[in-house]
Amino acid sequence: MCGISGYICNKGVQRADIERMNHCIQHRGPDDSGVFINSKKTAGFGHRRLSIIDLGGGHQPMSNEDETLWITFNGEIYNYQELRTDLAERHHFRTKSDTEVILHLYEEKGAKCLQYLRGMFAFAIYDQRTEELILARDHLGQKPLYYFHEGDEFAFASEIKALLALKPQLCELNPEALYEYLTLRIITPPRSMFKRIRKLSPGHLLIFHKDRVDIQRYWNLKYEPKIKGDLSEILSELEDQLQSTIQYHLVSDVPVGAFLSGGMDSSLIVAMMSKHVKEPINTFSGDVPYENYSEIPYARIIAAKHKTDHHELTINPSLIRTLPDLVWHLDEPSDPLSVCMYHLSELTHKHVKVVLGGDGGDELFGGYDRYYGNILANYYAMVPDTIRKNVFEKLLKLFPEGFWYRSISHRLKWMHQMSFYSDAQRYAKSLGYFYFSDGFKNALYTARFQNMVGMFDPERCLARYFDSDNADNAIDKMLYVDSMTRMPDHPNMILDRMTMAHGLEARSPFLDHKLAEFCAKIPANLKVKGTKRRYIQTELAKKHLPSAIVNRKKQGFNSPLPYLLDDEFKLLYSIFLNDSNLVADGYLNQHAIKYLLNEHVSKKADHGNRLWLICNAEIWYRMFIQNETKENIRENLLTHSHHSKSSENNVQNQQI
Repeated sequence: MCGISGYICNKGVQRADIERMNHCIQHRGPDDSGVFINSKKTAGFGHRRLSIIDLGGGHQPMSNEDETLWITFNGEIYNYQELRTDLAERHHFRTKSDTEVILHLYEEKGAKCLQYLRGMFAFAIYDQRTEELILARDHLGQKPLYYFHEGDEFAFASEIKALLALKPQLCELNPEALYEYLTLRIITPPRSMFKRIRKLSPGHLLIFHKDRVDIQRYWNLKYEPKIKGDLSEILSELEDQLQSTIQYHLVSDVPVGAFLSGGMDSSLIVAMMSKHVKEPINTFSGDVPYENYSEIPYARIIAAKHKTDHHELTINPSLIRTLPDLVWHLDEPSDPLSVCMYHLSELTHKHVKVVLGGDGGDELFGGYDRYYGNILANYYAMVPDTIRKNVFEKLLKLFPEGFWYRSISHRLKWMHQMSFYSDAQRYAKSLGYFYFSDGFKNALYTARFQNMVGMFDPERCLARYFDSDNADNAIDKMLYVDSMTRMPDHPNMILDRMTMAHGLEARSPFLDHKLAEFCAKIPANLKVKGTKRRYIQTELAKKHLPSAIVNRKKQGFNSPLPYLLDDEFKLLYSIFLNDSNLVADGYLNQHAIKYLLNEHVSKKADHGNRLWLICNAEIWYRMFIQNETKENIRENLLTHSHHSKSSENNVQNQQI
């Protein structure tokens, strides 16, 4: 795992340009750094290395034997050893690294080399003979890759901040991305929050040659034809596939640990991982102390069963202290989940360099309530519109507001609203229900902002996947949308940034593209069966996990945060929403923000997610567009926090 960067410009590329980019992403690769500049000084690569494979010989950027090809590579190729065995018959290897395998494979196959790679990756290869550059990003978007192109200039990097270091003038807000973020909480490729910086889509390659960019899809996920056989046969094959995938993910020259939440995904990874290792596995759990939300007892069950070297961290998260760092590492507005992952990664890095996790299980097996919820909405929609609008809608208004996304009130209101849509539109609406759906936009967005985005429709970015012919069944269509959009642009993005912030490599066996291809073709009714989510995964888990793990309710790492951080949320809102620069610069309406804030604080309506989105967009805007340092923002937060506590103490003293 590493950080990569590069710059091509006919006017000249200086070593200082690449060094500047490298410096910004040194946290991704604290073990080594390297720079390549071609003889014409028109192309340069940078690399920051986290040494995992071939610790002494994997220095990058790396060339082939005659130095006609150069590569800078971020990620791991899990099947590199078998590829190397074949290539060694025709090539001379100078290292034992997976990086050199990609180079020689590219020499033979060109861009078709991507068909042979099994792993997570983002890399660039420059051909000095043709002056052609190729970029590639892995199948399901585990590794990030951003780029800038204007005329004969082309630059790329693992993180946006490296591009901004090269060209500070790129600090320009992308109105469409802000609009999409506030609608769906994600930013889908090719957009980024910066107007002239683009994101390469997962499963795609980019060729830059003679000032032109050509982007091609090299892989897609198909859900048909379905696997034949009964449950026991498919279950047996799934077990074999997952065991093989986990074995591949253990390829490393340094010890490999595992995140262990006590949930089904991470517990299954640890249980199956233990069959392939001789030494005790280092496992890591984070606990957010709030009432009955602790997952530690479940993690301890798995740790004891498999005799792991278990490490626990009690996380007392503070957005006041960490939020500026989170936004800086993400290059985009933050998410509460980032806080917990950030601290757990900090602990994990003290013991191992590589860690396996359970990310991706929800999208493979149907782990979210919305999958069966959208199906149930079909049945509810059979009730005539007039009855739903004139009778049920009035009854729902009598329900108290549920300040928790899985409350009965939220579920019923969600179902009611979704019943007035169908198919792709319904699924897109269901993903944006807790954010700024149509009913909020006219009040919140200024006419100027709405003119900027014009006819851009964020929901259409999701609907095009739902409407594709890659899947026939409604459940599969929803899984496909999530696998192509939400997964790479939310949980994958957070996992990469928060682990790499501490120089930690996170691997996700459930995101292996070969396993994903197999799971996509499992019949949909073996994934979501009525209201039973993850049906076939649960059957597999019964073979490997105690009943206490299999039968527990899905919780989620960040579930208690809205309660635990309630006071900090209020402080953030008072600092950043009462005096918003997004308002001052003509994007949002202050009266709409105050209305949401007043309703939320007075418990009339739950706008927690909406306020969080605006607040983070505001902090991001100040840091990246208006160049306010994260140190200044942190100092501002700490000062207001101190004044707030002093005021509370004064009130308490007066009462005494």
